[in-house]
Amino acid sequence: MKLREKLMHKYALSEKGASDMIKAFVSVTISDLVLMVPISMLYFLVEDYMNGTLAGKGMFYLAGCLISMVLIAVTTYIQYNATFLSTYVESGVRRITLAEKLRKIPLSFFGKKDLSDLTSTIMADCAMMETASSHFIPELVGACISTTLVAIGLFFFDWRMAIAALWVLPVSFAIVICSEKVQDKLNKKQMDYKMACADGIQEGLESVRDLQAYNYQDDYINGLDTKIHAVEKHAIVTELGMALFVGSAQMILKLGIATVALTGGYLLASGKIDIITFFMFLMVVSRIYDPMQVSLQNVAAINAAGVQSDRLDEILSHDVQEGTTVLDNKGYDIEFKNVGFSYDTKETVLKNVSFVAKQGEVTALIGPSGGGKTTVSRLASRFWDADCGTITVGGMDISRIDPETLMSLYSIVFQDVTLFNNTVMENIRIGKKDATDEEVIQAAKLAHCDEFIKKLSKGYDTVIGENGSELSGGERQRISIARAFLKDAPIILLDEATASLDVDNETFIQESLSRLIKDKTVMIIAHRMRTVANADKIVVLKDGVVAESGSPAELEKQNGIYKGMVNTQMLATEWNL
Repeated sequence: MKLREKLMHKYALSEKGASDMIKAFVSVTISDLVLMVPISMLYFLVEDYMNGTLAGKGMFYLAGCLISMVLIAVTTYIQYNATFLSTYVESGVRRITLAEKLRKIPLSFFGKKDLSDLTSTIMADCAMMETASSHFIPELVGACISTTLVAIGLFFFDWRMAIAALWVLPVSFAIVICSEKVQDKLNKKQMDYKMACADGIQEGLESVRDLQAYNYQDDYINGLDTKIHAVEKHAIVTELGMALFVGSAQMILKLGIATVALTGGYLLASGKIDIITFFMFLMVVSRIYDPMQVSLQNVAAINAAGVQSDRLDEILSHDVQEGTTVLDNKGYDIEFKNVGFSYDTKETVLKNVSFVAKQGEVTALIGPSGGGKTTVSRLASRFWDADCGTITVGGMDISRIDPETLMSLYSIVFQDVTLFNNTVMENIRIGKKDATDEEVIQAAKLAHCDEFIKKLSKGYDTVIGENGSELSGGERQRISIARAFLKDAPIILLDEATASLDVDNETFIQESLSRLIKDKTVMIIAHRMRTVANADKIVVLKDGVVAESGSPAELEKQNGIYKGMVNTQMLATEWNL
């Protein structure tokens, strides 16, 4: 694997970002080497002074000082552009890439992640990698390269003094590197505590009504306090663990000055080196240890950033759903052929599922909870990809179609409605971006939204709050149905679309839906038997398999699961207190 590819995976970089990081390595190395130029000038100045050859060289050293200052200024400017400026550009690219990646990643990925985890990855992890890419990584690599080059040069002067000056470097780095596993373990544990705390905060915000309703606030706060204290306690442990190793390494590093002084003093007294060489080594070690002191701290910081880098790379390296943007379907029949699916390797959700939802018909998916009804609807719209078997729309294998292109064929109404903190008009217009206000209002009327919308403070221009917090559950559901009316796609998926509606509104909506579904392929998921009583076909799913299939009249005669569910709900209607 090439260096650029290694950097891309290790530090969650784009191809250009990896190239820019290599440039940063070079610029930091040159900048560190340029800082040795004044020391070289001082060495030659002292040598000329002690040898009595300084006369007539004043202009030379003056020009040398000016050139040194210019070189330092130019290399510092180049280093800034190569590290900080390019990092800020890459940080923006990284966030956009993450967002694009998340948009294309199969929904199965999000089953393993919660909102706080993903938010932390996009915000906190990106910020940490931005700091690491601009401050830590280039400085460490540049210091290592420049120090190696200087070390080679020192051996040409005197190998004994070079050993005295440089032995502390491998020892110091060995201490830090050997601590990598310990630090990695501490950092991962710290991240686990942080995620647990973030989950607790998010849970509290989402369930504040239930907490108040059941007087559970004190218990919740106590639990959250425990999580916060765990974060604080482990943060101290993590910092102490890092300080122990880094501090020890830095103390070892400072011993280099002492060994240079002792070795140089001994060799000078023995007449094995001259005073100029001794002076030069003292100057060099006073300079060479400065970037290495920072580098040792950077090693620990880079180890700490490794956890964030792994979390980012998990998303960036994840497989995405791709396919052609050309639709070649003939009609809109949805056919499942021996489809199998599992959310993970441990539990099979669907096994050998086969049925056809024909265009112009209503196909209802019913059955006990956990039977796989919602999973079938998700597979039909390619929110997930089947593990085996094929799913076709009009004979077209949907696994070969780009998900966004495929979604142009679908109008979907979920049981859990998602609304945005925008006006009612714009929330409905999501169904068709270029729809006119008149088209939006007509769709709202079909979904029986018009009546309650007109009662709002600003009508269709009323901002309904985050996820429609200003509306009731039934009103939110009707707005979602209005979106489906507005989109008017050839395939309609209804996942408990009328579950939040009262009987009267459900009847009105069903009347409207009957107009919407004409000549379309309709799949309905429902638990109320009256909702599917007029379906053309019913598919009963139980334990991930098709247990029954046929028209309502045919299934009534079979005395099977469908007949049992109908009888159970009829008995339920007769129950009273």
